[in-house]
Amino acid sequence: MDQFATVIRPEIPAGRRVIAVSDIHGNLPFLKGVLEKAKFSPADVLVLVGDLFEKGKNSLATLRYLLELQQTHTVYPLCGNCDHIDRIFLENRPGVDQRLWPVFRYWGARSLILQLAVELGMKAEGPEDLPAIRQAVRERFPRETRFLLTLPHILEAGNYIFVHGGIPREDRLEELEAYPCMKNDDFLGQGLSFHKWVVVGHWPVTLYNPRIPTARPLICRERHIVSIDGGCVLKLDGQLNALMIPDVHGDDMDYVAYDGLPVVVADQEQQASANSINIRWSDSAIEVLREEGDCCWCRHLSTGRELWILKEYIYPRRSDGKLHCEDTTDYLLPVSPGDRLALVRRSSRGYMVKKHGATGWYRGRLRE
Repeated sequence: MDQFATVIRPEIPAGRRVIAVSDIHGNLPFLKGVLEKAKFSPADVLVLVGDLFEKGKNSLATLRYLLELQQTHTVYPLCGNCDHIDRIFLENRPGVDQRLWPVFRYWGARSLILQLAVELGMKAEGPEDLPAIRQAVRERFPRETRFLLTLPHILEAGNYIFVHGGIPREDRLEELEAYPCMKNDDFLGQGLSFHKWVVVGHWPVTLYNPRIPTARPLICRERHIVSIDGGCVLKLDGQLNALMIPDVHGDDMDYVAYDGLPVVVADQEQQASANSINIRWSDSAIEVLREEGDCCWCRHLSTGRELWILKEYIYPRRSDGKLHCEDTTDYLLPVSPGDRLALVRRSSRGYMVKKHGATGWYRGRLRE
């Protein structure tokens, strides 16, 4: 049982580079892509800041990849709230099967536990099937089981603390309750500041900006917090960020990102729009006013803002009976001729593209 946080403090010598990646969510191609861009090698230390699995179709393949990577590289995986679900399932906590079955059923083929069940040739059609699956997984896959059951919650090294969700303080870390360290929504909105650098994932950084969807790491130097969840798997324009720290005893850092999107080149200049909106999942209810081709002219219910939204981004939500949309924006990116842009979507209203991690619309000409 992990009532209190498990803290590890590995000795990382000065000058040894640390790479921090969070919220992989079982997207193995993105993980391999960002590690290649970071030129990750056995000389580096890789810290995986939670939510390694679940919600992505390659969750089991990602777990197997990490098991092999640990044989040749220095890798410290931490537990996120999604990994915690797999952990408590394997621990067989009281009532866990009834509680977790709706989650597994919703994730379906994107669930790590159900992927393990498929490999065992077992079906999961209800909570009554889970005890047999748990027993078989523990017996047949001891390495995978051990990996999940031994994930710590916090890594402290030099001037840095790595934790998936967040922490309320930076001392007496072992006395913190484990779960709030993993699931800590809107961590930057809590007004906390630290002496050491606190590196977190969990809350996609795009949720912090009400105007522009920006997925690059958010580095708050005055508060010593770095939020690095780029929305991998969760968002159509999401990316996997790798925070690169040349020395955990210093303050320097940089990042690379991978989003798997095709790259195009802009032919025309475009000025940035001055007054834009970033519609985020927590406030995404809309009303469709009219349809034109592949887009809809919509009203964002809470702000009254009207904008074009791609039809494919719009969906009904059972919980409130309203129409909602995927994270979207009316922001026009600043673009110069020759700029290389990541292409998210083509539409009759222009192109949804990314530049330096920011998503927006481009109305000019593109070439492949």
